[in-house]
Amino acid sequence: MDNKRRQFLKTGLAAGGVGAFAAGYATTTKHMVHGAIDGTAGKKTNHIHHGNSLETEYRVDEQGKITPNPNQRVAPSMCFGCWTLCGLRVRIDNRNDEILRISGNPYHPLSSDQQIPFKTPVKDAYIGLSGESGINNRSTACARGNGMLEIQNSPYRITQPLKRVGKRGEGKWEPISYEQLISEITEGGDLFGEGEVEGLRSIRDIETPLDPNNPEYGPKANQLLVTNAGNEGRDDILKRFAFNSYGTRNFGHHGSYCGYAFRAGSGAIMNDLDKFSHLKPDFNNAEFILFIGMSPAQAGNPFKRQARQLAEARTNGKLSYTIVTPSLPAGSSSLAAGDRNNWLPIKPGTDSALVLGMIQWIIENQRYNHDFLSRPSAKAMQKAGTTHWCNASHLVISDETHPQNGRMLRASDIGLLETGEPMSDDDGFIALDVTTSLLSSHIQVNEAALFVDQDVEIDGQTVRVKSSLQRLKEEAFKYDLAYYSEQCEIPQNQIIALAKRFTSYGTKAVVDTHGGNMHTNGFYNSFSILMLNALIGNINAKGGAMAKAGGYPTSVAGPRYDFTKFKGKTKPQGVFLSRSKFPYHKTSEYKRRVAAGESPYPTRAPWYPISAPLLTEHLSAAIDGYPYRAKAWINHMANPLYGVPGLDNLLGEKLKDPKQLGLIVSIDAFINETTALSDYLVPDTVTYESWGMATPWHGVATKAITARWPIVEPKTSRTQDGRAINLENFFIDLAKTLDLGGFGENAIKDSQGNWHGIHSAEDFYLRSAANLAFAKGGVPNVDAEDIVWSGLERLVPVMNKTLKPEEMLKVAYIFARGGRFEDATNAYTNETMKYKWAKPLAIWNEKLGTSRNTISGEQYMGCPTWYPQKLADGTPLAEQFPAKEWPFTLTNFKSNIHSAVSNLSPRLESIKGVNPVYIHPQDASSAGIKTGDVFAIETPSSTTHALAMVIDGIKPGTLGFEHGFGHKELGERAHWIGDTQQPVKMKSNDGVNINDIGLIDPTREGKGVMLDWVVGAAARQALPAKIYKV
Repeated sequence: MDNKRRQFLKTGLAAGGVGAFAAGYATTTKHMVHGAIDGTAGKKTNHIHHGNSLETEYRVDEQGKITPNPNQRVAPSMCFGCWTLCGLRVRIDNRNDEILRISGNPYHPLSSDQQIPFKTPVKDAYIGLSGESGINNRSTACARGNGMLEIQNSPYRITQPLKRVGKRGEGKWEPISYEQLISEITEGGDLFGEGEVEGLRSIRDIETPLDPNNPEYGPKANQLLVTNAGNEGRDDILKRFAFNSYGTRNFGHHGSYCGYAFRAGSGAIMNDLDKFSHLKPDFNNAEFILFIGMSPAQAGNPFKRQARQLAEARTNGKLSYTIVTPSLPAGSSSLAAGDRNNWLPIKPGTDSALVLGMIQWIIENQRYNHDFLSRPSAKAMQKAGTTHWCNASHLVISDETHPQNGRMLRASDIGLLETGEPMSDDDGFIALDVTTSLLSSHIQVNEAALFVDQDVEIDGQTVRVKSSLQRLKEEAFKYDLAYYSEQCEIPQNQIIALAKRFTSYGTKAVVDTHGGNMHTNGFYNSFSILMLNALIGNINAKGGAMAKAGGYPTSVAGPRYDFTKFKGKTKPQGVFLSRSKFPYHKTSEYKRRVAAGESPYPTRAPWYPISAPLLTEHLSAAIDGYPYRAKAWINHMANPLYGVPGLDNLLGEKLKDPKQLGLIVSIDAFINETTALSDYLVPDTVTYESWGMATPWHGVATKAITARWPIVEPKTSRTQDGRAINLENFFIDLAKTLDLGGFGENAIKDSQGNWHGIHSAEDFYLRSAANLAFAKGGVPNVDAEDIVWSGLERLVPVMNKTLKPEEMLKVAYIFARGGRFEDATNAYTNETMKYKWAKPLAIWNEKLGTSRNTISGEQYMGCPTWYPQKLADGTPLAEQFPAKEWPFTLTNFKSNIHSAVSNLSPRLESIKGVNPVYIHPQDASSAGIKTGDVFAIETPSSTTHALAMVIDGIKPGTLGFEHGFGHKELGERAHWIGDTQQPVKMKSNDGVNINDIGLIDPTREGKGVMLDWVVGAAARQALPAKIYKV
């Protein structure tokens, strides 16, 4: 018996519920043994009574007098253990500037059930955390956050500029000076003995079209691609450089390979295909929540706040909930939930079949919110007293032969426009007034008919029009309930029961799919799921679906400084590499093909008219050359080769060839699967060493901004003038070397008209903080005690140097509390949210409904409908990869212990060091597989080997992967830096990564990975697979 199998069996795991319960702790036994052998067992402790525990950070006596520990300081910061970005209190040893422990920031809404009032003095906040009172005020940080404090001193950390030696991706580097780094990146040359490399100065041409035959592609400067892992509070300076200084169109981050199908589906229903806003359940007041495609314990930021709210609501409140997923998630198996939750297994990728079955029953039985749906305007909403309004009653041109098919009918179409221009805001939508039975502009109607199907005259032609809700009804009734049940493999009676239950709580029911639906039909799945919220009219209602309260202005045109205007500012022009946003029918290619009498379809690769820039497509486009090639790539922390399913198989080898992409520069504290292919590595500060201004996720009902500052000295090397080398200073110096606007002298204008420079990170963030401190009535002045108790003394000299005296006093007030946070009491106004979503919901989305798939030429449906999983050309996945040959489908879920970089934490690895793949007992029995066995999982594109975990908590025919494992870098491979080799994790088996076996789409001419066929989001769920025992 091999060691891996023995390790599993020693823990006493068995098939079924015990296995499911223990899955997260399967490697604990192994690490306990390591602790006994390799740890500190048997050694004398630091203290006879307290062992190796830390000194207290302060003492509070019986009179409430507080005494600080002179050996420590406590400073507020932000966690980056995952993308929730919680607020922290960080304990630091004054003797060596080392971080000792982290806990939650009681001022921060992501770290406390009810954050303490913002005006509470810092000393009083800490007193409130002590004694019995501290139980109510306790502000915590999760295990992942605590584990990730280890990254500051990780042996895998990069602290100096590196240049590759030998071939790209070989893992050999030489340290170079910062000045050499900046010079070579900007000027290019024969940098590696492999021929000329074009530098950023040469690429930066904002006048010359990069392709004269396709001028809409924009200038040559677009051949620089800039990417970021995501916004952890530093996006603004990065975008300032990319868009407004350098002038490239191409900037992207990890959203497209994380939860973008959900965000796009949410953007469609919320009428926001620009920012892709989304709604979250009001956990504190909801009475029933339906989670589809995700579990609140394992997906959908903000994790910690969400889990805490859920636990509180189901034990002390009225909340019950149902989770519809292919795998039993942690959180639905909790004994603490009693009978107030249940799990409904579903076939991966069929969520919209379930939901359309529910919608069919809801419409048939008139269980929808008629009062909400029939209000066609904000004016009608206010008159009726509903919390929101939508376009359910607005009429849609519904004639496939009409050139405007899918467009909303306007007043100008039928001669009702009185003032203004056609298609302007004055040109109202048309609804059927139930009082007069006449077609009228929506702003003149108080109550409109919901189900309309009739002819109208447009320019002397009879045209069929239907109301948005009528279109939805027709799509829902396209198939019968038996068909939907067959698709999702949930019995008809359970679909009906779920629809009945969801519509039994008024507006205190809500559905969520944040973090789910990463299928090729994920967009329409998400659009369909979120339509349930519209049908019960719960938007902006207490206990329903809540919008984000948002933050406060920082690096914008604010009350103290205007960041938006500067000499040399550029406006990016042209088409994104990912072919997003730009309508294909406006391209030169489309016009040439039509003029030549050809069909404009298919295109070489898909265009995505409603999507944001997509890192799922940026790199494949940059290499393939459609629409054009990239010449240089600057990447901050993003790891698409690990995170995008199939991308490593598609591009891993090609990216090693400098002829494919001439220059790759990465800014990161570590070497991940993507940054390992860099030509240059720029060291970066980690969270506790860096500045940042981050807005919390949706789900926070009050305004908040996390403002972080370097609470410890950065470990990175320094520039000649003493600044830490990091993301900000790198871009500042790059811009200054290239003589670009927006950095260096005269970069920011204050409210008196004086100009100030950006020569360091402090110059940017302290002035951003001044805007934050003075916005919307401002904050009080700081007092001396706040500065002392927040460890802020070390920042006072640079604040005094950079800011005006009146600014410094208010900025310090914010930094002492870790940001600016509105009080929790401001969340509601009676039975509605204080901060409401204002745009009407789109039962029919006009932009979607008038766009086409550029491979097949098919027009998209503007409302939810049933589509099976498809490839880019419309071929059903089940037809391309028949179930007879590929009998399994794969699904994945986020870990509640690990994130994509948490394998860097020895503490977290000691809790769970490997991710077994879930398999149902009947599938395991058929394949002769037992818990702890190694088995092969093969998809049409690749194969991987995994440890088996046999459990009942997975749908038969499905394999479940936990995310955050399966790294090939981040310490899993040794890199040479000069003559020194990085350590290798000899004890680590990092598990499996579902993305390694993601699919390459065989139907595309310009090769790319398999993606959502509408919006280009990553598809890592419901992949076809087969298994066999190794």
